[in-house]
Amino acid sequence: MEDRRAGETEPQKWAMTRDGLVSELKKESSIAAPMVAVSVLQYLLQVVSLVIVGHLGTLPLSSVAIATSLTNVTGFSLLSGMVGGLETLCGQAYGAKEYKKLGTYTYSAIITLLILCPPICLLWFFMDRFLVFAGQDEAIAHQARDFSMWLIPGLFGAAILKPTTRFLQTQSVIFPMLLSSSLVLCFHVVACWTLVYKLGIGYVGAAMAISFSTWLNVLLLACYVRLSPVCERTRGDLTGEAFRGVKQFFRLGISSALMVCLKWWSMELLILLSGLLSNPKLETSVLSICLSISTLHFTVPYGLGAAVSTRVSNELGGGRPQLARTAVVVATFLAFTESVIVIAVLFFCRRFVGYAFSRDAHIVHYVATMIPLLCLSILTDSFQAILSGVARGCGWQHVGAYINLGSFYLVGLPLGCVLGFVAHLKGKGLWVGIVAGSLVQAASLSIFTACLDWEKQVSSWESNMSNFTLVLLAFIFMVQFEVLSLIVML
Repeated sequence: MEDRRAGETEPQKWAMTRDGLVSELKKESSIAAPMVAVSVLQYLLQVVSLVIVGHLGTLPLSSVAIATSLTNVTGFSLLSGMVGGLETLCGQAYGAKEYKKLGTYTYSAIITLLILCPPICLLWFFMDRFLVFAGQDEAIAHQARDFSMWLIPGLFGAAILKPTTRFLQTQSVIFPMLLSSSLVLCFHVVACWTLVYKLGIGYVGAAMAISFSTWLNVLLLACYVRLSPVCERTRGDLTGEAFRGVKQFFRLGISSALMVCLKWWSMELLILLSGLLSNPKLETSVLSICLSISTLHFTVPYGLGAAVSTRVSNELGGGRPQLARTAVVVATFLAFTESVIVIAVLFFCRRFVGYAFSRDAHIVHYVATMIPLLCLSILTDSFQAILSGVARGCGWQHVGAYINLGSFYLVGLPLGCVLGFVAHLKGKGLWVGIVAGSLVQAASLSIFTACLDWEKQVSSWESNMSNFTLVLLAFIFMVQFEVLSLIVML
């Protein structure tokens, strides 16, 4: 009789009520909305720099664009990926009310990222040689190196800023980040214009402004963390425990970095490959425009992903797996709604979108033909951002890394190369490859999330999942084999 009652109460435990869904919707919206704004404001720092430098001429603009791309790929993306491990550690510690651990974990992350900075700086120091070796113009290569060298202070600032923002994010303390990012952007516009034009420093002045702005953001948030009573329980002090925690953070951080960087790098490779097509200027310009639109849109699902990562990690840490599951359902609904709205606007404006970037009729028309594929990318990006947030909240970054490796390097890029160069679909073929990789990625992450044992996540979030990982990889290899076989037959 007791077993029967237990079996009847178990479904009720996992049942989702209307009030529960509405409550979770309010919680996630309060985190996601300001996080989207923070992401956009931080992204605009580089956009403002490019716009201001663009008035200096073609050579400075090209140099800064290349330097920005390479420093993002080799430096800032690595730091952004590594700090994802903090979402698991701090989020679950906060949910478990182990408040002092948040400060310790954050110090461990800062120490780890600062250690990574010198090797990255060494790579930037020789950037001009790598670019010349790759066939780039020497003038562009030297200016790109000079710009990168002045970004080095900003790199060290980012190594402190990114863990600090995750420290606040996992506590749902978002408004201070929104306020500081707004102030920093206003400062950056003035500083960049002053350094580039008023003081006559030129294009390197934009890099100086980025570094100054980054450190200003660090200073503002550090003052808040140190002085605010909101962080009194969690800030802690730098102790030997922080240094001993570097190994644990690095284990999660490196998987998180791979999960982020593998897709980021594949998109950059897409742009490089487009330069090998016939009429490379047209193909590269169009794909760069599509990538810019995709990147700008991604700030929205990224904010949603940050929200669901925080909610899932907090609830799992607090021993409430049913609420973590509810958070995933609500976040998925928000992502679907957001993507449908963006896709509808973009599709109906497809004939005019290109004019925001160029007046060339060929480019505008080409962009219009790419919009349907871009809409599909936006849909998959929205879902993968949410599901990647779930993986970070659960501590399964290594699974996300495996999925991204298989999706983009075993499916996306090979398929894109075949369609772009062999099937002569050119830039459209390259983007189809990325879309295919994104579809495999979203499908694999969906299978992973659907198969999660939420009760087990509470008891042991660091447990092994090798069998499931092998299943996912087998699925990815199967998809790749089927797709490539179909192309060969055609």
